[in-house]
Amino acid sequence: MRHATVLVLRGLIALLLVGLVLVQVMILPLLGVDIAEEHPDLTFLRWAVVVLGILGVLTVEVALVCIWRLLTMVDRDTVFSSAAFRYVDVVIGAAVAATLLAVVLSFVLAPGETVAPGLVLLVVTGGVGTAGIALLVVVLRALLVKAVALDTTATTLRAELDEVI
Repeated sequence: MRHATVLVLRGLIALLLVGLVLVQVMILPLLGVDIAEEHPDLTFLRWAVVVLGILGVLTVEVALVCIWRLLTMVDRDTVFSSAAFRYVDVVIGAAVAATLLAVVLSFVLAPGETVAPGLVLLVVTGGVGTAGIALLVVVLRALLVKAVALDTTATTLRAELDEVI
């Protein structure tokens, strides 16, 4: 059952990665062209939105690759090791980076009358959501620390018991 769950999650991650690459390569540059055609005076906004959008999608892709690696560790029963912390830390860093990108994008979009306030509010809400994800993963990391410590203790006790027997 656990292996089937891992396979399904890997399939979803693969689909997400393909979709995100398409968004990064095709849709975001077209958004920049669309802004330039409709509002030639907003060239600064065009590049800011495209660059921040590409970087935001990149943070999600990095997190998904790390989750893929963690799923591989789960499948091999090696997730309760110090190697897992590297991937968890990168996921936290990607969520924090996405939060900062949302803050920057909201400051770029907010001044003037060119962008509706509701759209800026959506960007801010996305930033709050990614900050919440970062905090959630920090809590899960603390649980992983405890689990690794327990696993290490259990391994040590098992080795001592084997010596006694």
